[in-house]
Amino acid sequence: MSLNVTQKLIKSHLVSGSLTPGEEIGLKIDQSLTQDATGTMVMLELEAMGLERVKTELSAQYVDHNLLQTDYKNADDHLFLRSACQRFGVWYSRPGNGISHAVHMERFGIPGKTLIGSDSHTPAAGGMGMLAFGAGGIDVALAMAGEPMYVKMPQVLGVKLTGKLPDWVSAKDVILEMLRRYDVDGGRGKIIEYYGPGLECLSAMDRHVIANMGTELGATTTVFPSDLEIKRFLKSQGRESDWLEIVADENAEYDLHEEINLSELVPLIACPSSPGNVVPVREVEGREVNQVVIGSSANPGLRDFWIVSQIVKGKVSCDRTSFDVNPTSRQVIENLAAMGDAFLDLIHAGARFHQAGCLGCIGMGQAPASHQISLRTMPRNFPGRSGTADDRVYLCSPETAAAAALTGKITDPRDLEKLYNMSYPQFVAPEAEIVNTEMLVPPPEDGSQIELEKGPNIKSFPEFDSLCDRAEVPVLLKVGDNISTDEIMPAGARVLPFRSNIPGISQFVYYLMDETFSERAKTAQEKAGGHIIIAGDNYAQGSSREHAAIAPRYLGQIAVLAKSYARIGWQNLVNFGIVPLEFVNPDDYNTIDEGDTIEISGLREAVKEKKDLTVKNLKKQHSYQVTHSLSDRQIDLLLSGGVINYYKAKLA
Repeated sequence: MSLNVTQKLIKSHLVSGSLTPGEEIGLKIDQSLTQDATGTMVMLELEAMGLERVKTELSAQYVDHNLLQTDYKNADDHLFLRSACQRFGVWYSRPGNGISHAVHMERFGIPGKTLIGSDSHTPAAGGMGMLAFGAGGIDVALAMAGEPMYVKMPQVLGVKLTGKLPDWVSAKDVILEMLRRYDVDGGRGKIIEYYGPGLECLSAMDRHVIANMGTELGATTTVFPSDLEIKRFLKSQGRESDWLEIVADENAEYDLHEEINLSELVPLIACPSSPGNVVPVREVEGREVNQVVIGSSANPGLRDFWIVSQIVKGKVSCDRTSFDVNPTSRQVIENLAAMGDAFLDLIHAGARFHQAGCLGCIGMGQAPASHQISLRTMPRNFPGRSGTADDRVYLCSPETAAAAALTGKITDPRDLEKLYNMSYPQFVAPEAEIVNTEMLVPPPEDGSQIELEKGPNIKSFPEFDSLCDRAEVPVLLKVGDNISTDEIMPAGARVLPFRSNIPGISQFVYYLMDETFSERAKTAQEKAGGHIIIAGDNYAQGSSREHAAIAPRYLGQIAVLAKSYARIGWQNLVNFGIVPLEFVNPDDYNTIDEGDTIEISGLREAVKEKKDLTVKNLKKQHSYQVTHSLSDRQIDLLLSGGVINYYKAKLA
């Protein structure tokens, strides 16, 4: 049987289920990745589970999100993470070493391996022929404990690439074209696999860009072959021996088909406030820009910074436009400094150089001015994510961002040829990059005697009860379609320091939509024993942050009634004992309002027996049929009140 790359990767790691789309499968996990915004909770979960040492081939913890040390909280988290890495046997990437996805690809990624990460952009590793998944922290913790990862077998969407990228068009425009075609939910239930002759013009890091933002399509993951380009990349990192060729068989088939002629692409841009709101740059050119930010996991390569340095070389950015550079890693900085005057050209042009990390991408500094346009080479522009409530964030390529930095307005980068008598800079990758591993701390052989360093802001994981059978609770909030985890549980400099403190972070649940939600939830918990919320399609899209489930559960959330769910958000609800119910008749959504009281009875039996459930609206005297699509394994987790309860009982 001829297999595509996705099927080869899954088949080689399959421990349960089959390659039938829609069937739950279990996969052996080789590597794990955690970052500090979610990793603190993963380490607390490992402690709660009683794990002695991780059982993966390699696990790595990166400190790349919570970098602004405005008080003791983030600094305490860093010490805690360092001690936890030594205790549990995990590599520790020190603060400022770089963004997890790029550093992992450079230092640890191996074609043919599986990777699970507590960050939704972990599929970026698919750019080098890995099978990489973003997941909630508890799923990562279980994988680190040696458990399989479970997911419904997706359909495989084969995207054939032909042609060659024109000048002033780059990898970011490829994924923006996919978002233009499919929007933020068109990839749900799918793995996207790229193939075809067009791959020849895409470097390993170009593929990383595309695989990274496959997450914004709602895709389960993205896969590229491991070909000679990946061999070249690994050789440049001093790791050629890790290369393994993995390409699709000659007659391989795909469940779904798409084709992109790279030669026909033009500079594209995602307008506020969704990665799927994509148009050609020409349609919005001329709009005044107050901020430009270069960097992030979505454009992490050396080439992405070098190309900007050459575009702004000998010039100065517009005096009304803040020109910010977030280097992806210290390795990128060192190599950029070694490539002629590239680093100096950025500084001379007015670039505000920041430490290596995610920073502005998750609102950790670099917030734009009120109601001003910010152009970013980042993966997301959900409302308020930047740290400014009325932000107007556009997502674009490094070329388009650099053009705006110079002109102070949205500019098609192709116009720079006339405006500045400029030719498109041609990047030639160095045969061997400067490699610096000194900021990566390996774990000791035996960490059993290491004590976890817990500052006053670090709280142990809260205990939750098993699933209730009956509830009569208020609808505390009603939200629309495509609500992101950024809107459920915000990031930013104010919120992120509480990631290791569930009682502390719970005060920000749904804060961007309703500042009173947390207090109202506490009142509902005292009077009615909890609450539910009503949602539209694709609830909990975006980031894998499990705090968007843990904190609502801490505040008494029993269930969500939605039209449909995003994959990771749906699994996170189950992991922490919140029932993800779906309307049998989606029009019922329109008849429920905030403030209604919902009666749920026979919940445990309905979940266990996979039966539809009738819930009653006591205020309006309506009844609704709801259902769920949980596997037997997920049902056991939910009845127990979540994964922690289930795993502890299993160990006992």
